[in-house]
Amino acid sequence: MTEYGYFLSCEEHSPRDLVEQARMAEQAGFSSLWISDHFHPWTGEQGHSPLVWSVIGAVSEATSLPVETAVTCPTMRLNPVVTAQAAATSSVMLQGRFRLGVGSGEALNEHILGGPWPPAAVRLEMLEEAVQVMRLLFEGGQVNHRGKHYTVENARLYTLPEAPVPIDVSAFGPAATEVAGRIGDGLVTMTPDQDAVARFRRAGGGQKPVQGGLKVCWGPDREAALDTAHRLWAVEQLPGELNQVLPTPAHFEQATELVTRERMAGSITCGDDVDAHVEALRAYADAGFDRVHVSQIGPLQRGFFDFYRTNVLPRLTG
Repeated sequence: MTEYGYFLSCEEHSPRDLVEQARMAEQAGFSSLWISDHFHPWTGEQGHSPLVWSVIGAVSEATSLPVETAVTCPTMRLNPVVTAQAAATSSVMLQGRFRLGVGSGEALNEHILGGPWPPAAVRLEMLEEAVQVMRLLFEGGQVNHRGKHYTVENARLYTLPEAPVPIDVSAFGPAATEVAGRIGDGLVTMTPDQDAVARFRRAGGGQKPVQGGLKVCWGPDREAALDTAHRLWAVEQLPGELNQVLPTPAHFEQATELVTRERMAGSITCGDDVDAHVEALRAYADAGFDRVHVSQIGPLQRGFFDFYRTNVLPRLTG
């Protein structure tokens, strides 16, 4: 049976607001939390981007829900050794209720140290080696590694959870999905794509968990909600590899001028139609997902949680 979690958006909210949303999510009946890991927001209008590991520490004291990064790039801005330490500490703080979601990243966050932005095939190669390094560190003991992309000398994690941190791999195309099936403990993706689920399972994913995420904009006025969604998340509708290669929020602001309000209306659930919200989430269950995380766009967080607690989640889980 598909489970339903809440997706905390670091791009939109301050650290304290994210912690409060985590509390409200648990009270509303959501079963888990995703949290984004960004250095920049996608656009200046979104307005935030706190360090995810600090927020996870606070969330671990505020709720009893499992938490997963969706997703961390452990290849450039964060070295895999440092990512492994952060993930291990997060898992200890959450008493084993932490999963590390990883992906090949976006130039928006990863180019900030001044290095080159490699093509997708190289980024996937880097990700695969990074996952190998992190798994070695999660086993305990001293790690030495000399690979194509990373060198590790005399590294050991002294604070470790009882079991290695599960590593789920994000994928948005066939090549990445096959990498996820080969190296991941699960798949992370954003669209209810039954073919992608099947590809992941054939590539080695077997019965490992498949998790998805989507954004909605609840509100009593659908047109106002659509305006909010268009203002804050038109980036969701950019085509192709733009999300991976544009380097700054200013570039995304320029690109999203091409995304019309009408296009957003056809792609995101807005307003307070219970059936529309239920249908959007059920699409993931129908595609074979084990868990789906929903994120509320905009400031009407408390109303969203009340709406889902009383109207949506009972329809999905009853």
